[in-house]
Amino acid sequence: MSNTPMAASPLTRAVLEIDEYASGLGWDQPARLFALVDTARLRTQEPGLATQLGLDNSPEEPGLTPIEQEEIPAGKPLDEFLGTIAWPDAVAGCALTVERLMLPPSAETSVPDGLGEAELAKWVSEHPDRQEVRMTVAVLRDGARESALRLREKDSPTEVLTGADLVPGLAEALSATFAD
Repeated sequence: MSNTPMAASPLTRAVLEIDEYASGLGWDQPARLFALVDTARLRTQEPGLATQLGLDNSPEEPGLTPIEQEEIPAGKPLDEFLGTIAWPDAVAGCALTVERLMLPPSAETSVPDGLGEAELAKWVSEHPDRQEVRMTVAVLRDGARESALRLREKDSPTEVLTGADLVPGLAEALSATFAD
């Protein structure tokens, strides 16, 4: 993709490609799950699919191709859904993009005691310091991970924050989809 740095690792490039794709869809989107497959292997084993994805004329550098999966069932908690996933051996990794509300760390001290999950979500949604964020998290079978965070108020490719440990809980949940 045009805003993906060529010097980045294949996993970072895949995360940024997914972030750019999600950005093109706009905000207020459902979570999206992607399989990550080795691009060279895809070209060799599935040349028709590689052509359909426009990979037949791309550079031969190492890379990962994100392939969007079926829609995540509405109303099913994300952690429960992820617990049902098993990937075939051809899948090198997976990625998820999801939108959430977040608060700055300073807001933690003002969380009222005794709130249930629904009450806490309502409290966060009404907090004056809340921010909408799109998180794209990817993991590989070998344990590598990468994340991209994009704030709605700074919705620009130059404002995307990347790092391996930005969303550790979600990375762990995705890694668990590869456990035997």
